[in-house]
Amino acid sequence: MKNFIVSGIFALALLMTGCSDKPVPPAQLPAPIQSFVQQYFPGQTITFAQKDLELTGWKYEIFLADGTHIDFDTDDMWDKIECPLTNPIPTAIIPPPVATTIQANYPDAMITKIDKELNGYEVDLANGLELKFNNQGAIVDMDD
Repeated sequence: MKNFIVSGIFALALLMTGCSDKPVPPAQLPAPIQSFVQQYFPGQTITFAQKDLELTGWKYEIFLADGTHIDFDTDDMWDKIECPLTNPIPTAIIPPPVATTIQANYPDAMITKIDKELNGYEVDLANGLELKFNNQGAIVDMDD
């Protein structure tokens, strides 16, 4: 039991010191991540990828040639996407309730960032607005 506790403390110390970040060759990324990039960012090349050890498992962070930055959670699902101001986030990625609200209120807006949060999403528009949505797509906060 004592060895188990010491091992747990050592593992936690490694996590806290940042020794968990490891570069990953793009070809060695999990298949769901590679498929996601091919589907939603066709023609883009992954220029850098790394995996980060979290308490719940490995998370991945990738950068595309156009400057897009995508974080993936431990289930290899996107967690945060940030695109350059010249390239909007593909509409098919945006959850339908959020996309509907944005289309209704900001029909000409370009979405440049989306971040999954505990109870919804945070979205940045190219016009400088930052919107927070609940899971049903209602705006719960706005900042400019």
